[in-house]
This record gives sequence, structure tokens and C-alpha cells, in this order.
Amino acid sequence: MKKRNKIVAIITARLNSTRLNSKHILKANNKYMISHLIDRLKSIKSIDKIIIATTTNKIDDKFVLIAKKHKVKIFRGSEQNVKLRVLKAAKKFSADIISCVTGDCPIIDPRLIDQLINTFLINKNLDIAYFGCFKRFGVPNGMDSCVFSYKALKKSYQMTKKKDEFEHIALNMLRNKKKFKSIFLYPPKNINFPNLSLTLDYFEDYLVIKKIIN
Repeated sequence: MKKRNKIVAIITARLNSTRLNSKHILKANNKYMISHLIDRLKSIKSIDKIIIATTTNKIDDKFVLIAKKHKVKIFRGSEQNVKLRVLKAAKKFSADIISCVTGDCPIIDPRLIDQLINTFLINKNLDIAYFGCFKRFGVPNGMDSCVFSYKALKKSYQMTKKKDEFEHIALNMLRNKKKFKSIFLYPPKNINFPNLSLTLDYFEDYLVIKKIIN
């Protein structure tokens, strides 16, 4: 019998953001922003494990307590090389398929991620399935997500040379369509808002997202 693929959600997050410091632990409805994100990911039944992939900086010790509270895993690695951090986290927890979500997306729609995972599983030999990643057509910024195989991530890392590709995990794969088999999911009209932003980058974003959560 063929072994079932292990599907892991990896949240990338750090607290010393230059645009909005400590944004992941800002509160809405008495919960941290990252706690809202974790709870949404926990509702996706196909995900076997959730990992917070943060840095080794002292300020990010806070995530250790958050991971323990929510009974999710923690991995700590490079601050600048986010791609290597995700790759090492995936290897440590034996991930076959990775749903990569930035901590900047606290109200991401779990149904969209579930659809991405199902699309990935149905289409054999697929390297990556994505919703709005680096393509400003479709779902609002803050709802975009990528699902890819560990094998594809490892191959992509070996090819990566540009600085922005170490920061944005899937960018190298999406720039090399001939080497990586990909599927972009076009959203239905009722959620087609490419100019809408629901990502947590600035304090003004926090006020909007807090109001939505409340």
C-alpha cells in the first residue's frame, strides 16, 4: 500500500518587522493575530501538522510559548533566508506536501487552502498550486497561498540565486514554469478582488483586520 503524503502547514513569522513591529502579537477579540491564523489552519482536516517557522532572534522567543499554547510545532532558523528556514522546517517534520502561509495573513480563508491542497493531490506530478501568489489577479492580497511538494522546494532552493527568491518561498518556482509544473486557481467572481488588501503590513491594516474579526 502506498504511503499517504504528510501535509504540513508552515507559518513564516518574525516579530522585528520594519513596517509594523510585533504585528503577529497584536490582539483582536482578546487573541493574538497569529492565534487567529492558527485556529483557521486547524479547521483544515487534510493538514497533519502546523509549524511556526520563526528566527533565532531573542525577540522571537515569544513564538515558543504561542506554539506550546496552541499545541503546534516550532522551528527556528535564518532571519534573512526565509526559504532555507522553510526547507529545514519541512525536512525536520518530514513534510511531503507544504502549505506555506505568511503570518501576515491572519484571516486567510481555510476553504481556499483546502481547495489548493485537493487540487494538488488530484493532479499527479504537480510541483505547485497557488492562489494569487505574486499575481495580482484574483483573491485579495492576504488570501493568497501556495501548496508545493518538499521535493520541488528542495530543487528550487538549489536553483535560487536572487535575493527576493530567498525571501519569497515560491517565487523561483513561479519564474521557472518550464522546470516546475504549476496550476494557478482562478477565483470565482464573488471573491475576485485583486485590488483589495487584507494583509497585515501597517497599523492601518491592523485596524481594518481587527474590525473584521470583531
